[in-house]
Amino acid sequence: MSSKQHCNRCAKLVYPTDKIGPLKDSTFFHNGCFKCYICGTRLALKTYCNNRNDINDKEVYCSNHVPIAGPHDLPMVNGKPQSNGLDNNNHMKNGNWIDAGLSDMKIAHAMKATQVARPYPKISHEGAKYVVDYDAQTRLELLHRSAEDQLYEAFQDKRNREAEEFEKENTEEWEKALEEFAKKYDKGQSSSKANKDDLIRQLTIKREKKLETLHSKRRERERHQTAELVDRQAKEMLDLFKASRQEYSNLQYPSTPPPPVPPSCSKREIYTSTDYFSSIDEVAIHCARNEVASFTDLIRTLSSGARSDVDVARAIYRWITIKNLNTMIFDESIQSDTPMGLLRGIKYGTESYHVLFKRLCSYAGLHCVVIKGFSKSAGYQPGYSFDDHRFRNTWNAVYLDGSWRFVQCNWGARHLVNAKDGSHEAKSDGNLRYEYDDHYFMTDPEEFIYEFFPSEPAWQLLPRSLSLLQFERIPFVRSLFFKYNLSFTDSKLESTIYTDKTGASSVSIRLPPKGDSLIFHYNLKFFDSEENTISGMSLKRFVMQSVSDDIVTFRVHAPSTRPLLLDIFANSVSSGAYLTGQPIKFKSVCKFKVLCESLQVIMVPLPECASGEWGPAKATRLFGLLPVSHPDAIINTGRYVEIRFRMTRPLSEFVASLHRNRTDDRQLQSCTRSILKGDMVYIQIDFPGEGQYGLDIYTRQNDQLVNGKQLLTHCCKYLIHSRNC
Repeated sequence: MSSKQHCNRCAKLVYPTDKIGPLKDSTFFHNGCFKCYICGTRLALKTYCNNRNDINDKEVYCSNHVPIAGPHDLPMVNGKPQSNGLDNNNHMKNGNWIDAGLSDMKIAHAMKATQVARPYPKISHEGAKYVVDYDAQTRLELLHRSAEDQLYEAFQDKRNREAEEFEKENTEEWEKALEEFAKKYDKGQSSSKANKDDLIRQLTIKREKKLETLHSKRRERERHQTAELVDRQAKEMLDLFKASRQEYSNLQYPSTPPPPVPPSCSKREIYTSTDYFSSIDEVAIHCARNEVASFTDLIRTLSSGARSDVDVARAIYRWITIKNLNTMIFDESIQSDTPMGLLRGIKYGTESYHVLFKRLCSYAGLHCVVIKGFSKSAGYQPGYSFDDHRFRNTWNAVYLDGSWRFVQCNWGARHLVNAKDGSHEAKSDGNLRYEYDDHYFMTDPEEFIYEFFPSEPAWQLLPRSLSLLQFERIPFVRSLFFKYNLSFTDSKLESTIYTDKTGASSVSIRLPPKGDSLIFHYNLKFFDSEENTISGMSLKRFVMQSVSDDIVTFRVHAPSTRPLLLDIFANSVSSGAYLTGQPIKFKSVCKFKVLCESLQVIMVPLPECASGEWGPAKATRLFGLLPVSHPDAIINTGRYVEIRFRMTRPLSEFVASLHRNRTDDRQLQSCTRSILKGDMVYIQIDFPGEGQYGLDIYTRQNDQLVNGKQLLTHCCKYLIHSRNC
């Protein structure tokens, strides 16, 4: 038998990474060719069917179109069905009558047999859509791998020499220092054992610092050399694609990298849901769980079901983010021609996400560049200046669908979470989920610039580029801000906000049209520390969060002139999930530095109520409660007030809790009363005196039980100013 098999459908060579078979009849198919012969439905080994009526038919069918001989179908004779003894009127020949029901059944099966036997047009399939010949690409990869072997051998040799030189210098330094100490000891200048211990401690610290510097310089040097090698090899691989495209007159994809210009359309015009890539992602997940021994095989597997260059890049992005290179463990001895040997650059610390992404893109024939610049990464806070190398970063741009598109594999990389925890942007594998961030695949430049600033202005891909100072000043937002389609009401808002003379400032965020499921939270602490209290009071009590007309506002009242950090969180939660009372995991969407240069008014903290927004908006969104009497978060009243709601769905119990600064809550328990009449809810309050009060309202559904207990869930809260009591 030949060492290479051919696809039964398209007659082209089938490679191991894209092979289905051998089937029962010893045939092979490409993964992309393994479809129903009649309708083109994609098949699997568990779902395909053969034509049992004709052993010469090597095609595969779905269950709806496979030719099946029914119990009343007659065998084929010389390619024609045997006579069934019926005339054209379904009567027995020679005048004998036959049961009509049996005739109908025979007719039905005969019709079905005729239908599947018709000469349906064979589905058109071009076979595996690879521009470059497999053997040619494999040969080039082997040459590249040989060059890598030489580079890594050079790395190891230089590491060994540096280690020997370092140990030699360190030994000489220690011997000299200890010799000088011994001389001083003999002269009586140093007689304490503590002095010797202190000397050894200082020498050890000095050694560790020098070793750290050595490793840092070596890492930078090796990464630079690896990046240069990958650049050269990527160009050679793309030249191979260029020659093949010219040979086959396939010039749809540019042969040379186009200049950086803004994309022709937004990401949302290409796809609006990750479901668009469901089959592509499944292939990437399956491929990441299994190992391949060459990049050539890897790319052909990843791109087997690709419809476009966008699909190919998506498959590469998902494979890298699933692999989670940061946590991979390598054996000490690793061969370059093994599956793990493909990623040996990760082991040596010389290759990272962006370099690997560029390498894989070249194997797919895609133009990809590595972009260097600054990013608002871990440790960055609003208001920071990029005056050193702390926040240097690297990312990619890949040419897809006629435009350059940003990709940040490192920030999009997954982590394993329990299947019940992760977001919808994850694929399940048993009890684990591969979670990733879709925002960092094909990110729009208008969103990418909030977190990444390239050294070359042209690679902002914006009609008008920003300066570094402007980049520092724009709001510090995270990917969830764009995932939830949020926006700031003030287009000139900056990352540092200033209070007025009363210590007040605010941040307002506009919600999307279908943002009813969004819940916000916040945290306030001092900017220069983790301290979040002042005079024993939580700084959260100096922020008032409210929602009105699809705008959520965070109004800060600074209690001092010390800089503050406001962190705003969000999550999308259904009303049913919220009513269970289970903890909600919030993630940061934006941060602001709050500066109060002068404070002329002593700020009073809000009453200590449940966390979250003030006002009835949450009650409407999550509980279907419509405010009849008081639609605003703040109520100004006299000694008595009645707050009325109308229920749009059944809620069985309401509890109101009143709070006031410097007053025990138990003293206020008798001041509130809750009444249900039909679909109306009445919260009545008789205030014991003038002042500022906070009112928490709780409720539950009729059938709401948690561990057999009735559970009350926070519904909403009001800030009430009582006067003239």
